Amino acid sequence: MACKPFWTTPEHERGAPVPHDSLRDGTDDLLQAVLDAPAPKPHLSEIGTVAEIGDGIAIVTGLARALVDEVLDFGGGLSGIVFDLEQDRLGVVLLGPSEAVAPGADVRRTGRVVSVPVGSRLLGRVVDGLGRPRDDRGPIGSDLFRPIEVDAPGILDRRPVTRPLATGLKAIDAAVPVGMGQRELIVGDRQTGKTSIAIDAILNQKDTGVLCIYCAIGQRGDAVAKVIGALRDGGVMENTIVMSAGDEETPGQAYVAPYAAMSMAEALAADGRDVLIVLDDLTRHAHSYRELSLLLRRPPGREAFPGDIFYVHARLLERAGQFGPGAGGGSITALPVVETQAANLSAYIPTNLISITDGQIYLSPRLVRKNQFPAVDLGVSVSRVGGKAQAPALREVAGNLRVTLSQFEELEEFARFGTRLDDETRARLSRGAAVRAALRQPEREPMPASDQLAVLIAAMEGLFDGMDEPALAAATGAIRAALRDDGDAAREMIASGRRLDDQDRARIVDLARAAIGERGQMNAEGREDPHGSDA
Repeated sequence: MACKPFWTTPEHERGAPVPHDSLRDGTDDLLQAVLDAPAPKPHLSEIGTVAEIGDGIAIVTGLARALVDEVLDFGGGLSGIVFDLEQDRLGVVLLGPSEAVAPGADVRRTGRVVSVPVGSRLLGRVVDGLGRPRDDRGPIGSDLFRPIEVDAPGILDRRPVTRPLATGLKAIDAAVPVGMGQRELIVGDRQTGKTSIAIDAILNQKDTGVLCIYCAIGQRGDAVAKVIGALRDGGVMENTIVMSAGDEETPGQAYVAPYAAMSMAEALAADGRDVLIVLDDLTRHAHSYRELSLLLRRPPGREAFPGDIFYVHARLLERAGQFGPGAGGGSITALPVVETQAANLSAYIPTNLISITDGQIYLSPRLVRKNQFPAVDLGVSVSRVGGKAQAPALREVAGNLRVTLSQFEELEEFARFGTRLDDETRARLSRGAAVRAALRQPEREPMPASDQLAVLIAAMEGLFDGMDEPALAAATGAIRAALRDDGDAAREMIASGRRLDDQDRARIVDLARAAIGERGQMNAEGREDPHGSDA
C-alpha cells in the first residue's frame, strides 16, 4: 500500500502540532538540571607496562609516580610489591605465579600497601602469607586490616620484661628462661629439634590465656600438616593462628609472611592480649630475600646476601616486646628459628639474629648424638632478660645446675683418656650424668614449673645418682605423682614468687625421697604402681 506524502495527508490525521515555546522550556530545564548537578569526580588511573618477567619478579615501565612498597595490580587477581625504584623502571616482587602475566601486559597503581586481615576471627584458622584461608572453613570474615609494614613501638611505649613465659621444658625454664615480651632465638643444625621446642612452647600455653601464632616459612606441606595435627591434639588450635608460606609458594609470599604474622600479633597485643609468635624459620626467609634481590640485580654482599639483610630482620623483630598502656598493654614474645650448618654459629644470618635478639637457645648436634632431647647446650645458650622474669625458686636451682653440668662435661672429656679416677671424681661424674639425664624430656609433654622444681632438686641432691635411664624415668614419674597429691606448697611457692629457703628444699627432698623409696619398694614386691609413669 502506497504511503501518502505528508503534505497530502489531511490535517485531522496529522495530530496536534507541538508548540515551540513548550519544547524550548523543557530543553532549558534539562540543561539547567545538568548544569546544577555536582560534577563527577575525575578518576585517574595510572597504567604501566610489563617489560620483563622473571621467576617471582617483574620489571615495569611507565609508572614514574609509584612508591616503594606500593601494591601494583597486574589483573586476574595477581598483585605485586614495588621493591626497586629506578629512573625508568620499577623492580616488582610478585605475590603470585609469574606464569599469570606476560611481557607487554598492563599494570595499574593501587595507591595502597600490602595489608592483611587481623583480629580474633583468625584464631583457629590456617592462612597463607597474605591472610587468605587455606583450610576448609570458608572466608575469614574479618573487617579489620592492618599493613604488614609498620614502625616498631617507641621506647616510651615499652615496659620491662617481668613476667615469665613457661615453655614446659626443664632445660629452658630453669637455665634459659623466657619472659613475656622477649625475643629468644632458637638456633641449631637440621634435625636437632628446633621446631619441636617451639611447638612444645605453644602447647604449654593451653590454659594460660596466651594466644599463639605459628608462621611456617619455606616448610614442606607435610611438615606443616604434622604441626597442625599436634596443635589440634594438644587442644590449643582454637587459640592459635597457623600461617603457611610453603616451599611451593612464590618467594614473594615467603618474604611477606613473617611481617604479616607480626601484624596479626600486633593487632591482638593492641587489645591487651599476650601473644607468642614462632617464626620457623628465618634462614629460609633470608634465602627468599636473597633470591629476589639477585633477580632484581641488587649488588650482592657477604654470602651473596644483599647489604640490608640485617635491617630486614631487625625491623621485624623490633616489633615484639612488652608494651605499656599507650600501646594496648599487651605483649609479643618472639621465638625466631634459624638453621646452622655443621654447628657454625659464626655464619652470616645466625650472627645477625644473635645480635638482634635477647638471647639464644642453642641445640647441639653433639647432644643429639648422645640421645639427649631436648638437646639444649647450656654452655652456649643464654637469656639476657628472661632471668629477671624467672620464678625465684627456679632461679636458685638454675645457678647450681649450670655449674654442675659444666664441671661434669669437663670431667667427662678428661675421663675419656682412661685415667684412674678417685672416688670424689667418680661421684661427680655420676652426679653430672644423673643431672643431665634428668633434663631429658619427651616431646609434646610439657611439665609444670612445680614438677620441674622438684625433679631438678632431686637430681641436684643426688637422689638419681647411679640410676639407669628406665629407673630414672620411673623415679621422675613417681615424684610427679607425689606432687599431684601433696604438692600444694611447691605450687604456691612458684605462683607467689617466693624464694626457696632451706625448709622448702628439705620438704621437697623428703617428698621426692619418699616417692622414690615407695616406688622401689613396690617394684621389689612386684606390685603394680597405682600412679603409673609420667616420664
